[in-house]
Amino acid sequence: MSDTLPVVDFRELAAGENGFRSFAQSFGDSLFHYGFGVVAEHPLSAARIESAFERCRELFALPEEAKLGYVVPESHGNRGYVPFGGERALGAQAADLKEFFHVGQEKRPEGSPLLPNVWPGQVPGFREELLSLYRSFEQIAQELLRAIALYLDVAEDTFASMIVGGDSILRLIHYPPVPADAAPGAVRAGAHEDINLITLLAEGTTGGLELQRKDGSWMPVRSLRGQLVINAGDMLQRATHGRIRSTTHRVTNPIGPNQSRYSLPFFTHPRPEVMLVPMQRPPTWEGPDLASVSAGEFLKERLASIKAG
Repeated sequence: MSDTLPVVDFRELAAGENGFRSFAQSFGDSLFHYGFGVVAEHPLSAARIESAFERCRELFALPEEAKLGYVVPESHGNRGYVPFGGERALGAQAADLKEFFHVGQEKRPEGSPLLPNVWPGQVPGFREELLSLYRSFEQIAQELLRAIALYLDVAEDTFASMIVGGDSILRLIHYPPVPADAAPGAVRAGAHEDINLITLLAEGTTGGLELQRKDGSWMPVRSLRGQLVINAGDMLQRATHGRIRSTTHRVTNPIGPNQSRYSLPFFTHPRPEVMLVPMQRPPTWEGPDLASVSAGEFLKERLASIKAG
């Protein structure tokens, strides 16, 4: 296996049936082997991504008192601001060295337990720009999920239909310079798997993201500015009965200059009532057969395990 993730060209999706199939095969193979892929030439312009990063910098540069005004305790971290040290990976001894802000569906799905968005009024244009980015990520995710369905030889809308009006979350992350008094073993993001179907990531302004290979070693995830890094989550692993695995990944502390890092992941979630019905068990799956469960219940169970861990 290569030490560099394959890069696929999003424009192939609009290049007729042959182009769509070519993209689906290349993208699916990357997810199959790594759980990750890199997508270039997608509809989000580099200027729009850079503008969103500028909103990130403005938001996290606000005084701590102002940011704490956007904490939504009753959302359990799923809306608004989560302060530095407010999240810890399952099984980790120390909290992650980051602060972040969550944006969800402005019009929430019926039955969603998630609360309305909160908006930082001190950052001009924040609401409009981040909602526009949210919708763009959602549209790109639907196309990628259609390609995954083709790769797995199931109905084209099998996964894409799940996320229409779903509980997807756009996260703005700031990893400040690592403090001198950081807890022993503390890292920017501890080793974890994502809960959702797929994650679309506008890569951070510095490196540090790594994925864990099947042999347990770690591989740096590199992409050019403007490209999107895609990874599979636990919900997709469950729905495909392990045909596509949810890969463990982390964000390491800087080796060179101790500077801030920003990133914009979009966690693609189904509507709460959508059933995650596993495909027929493949010969490669080790462990018990997976049972059907609603996306809402699956999310609730996973969040509870993280909180307990």
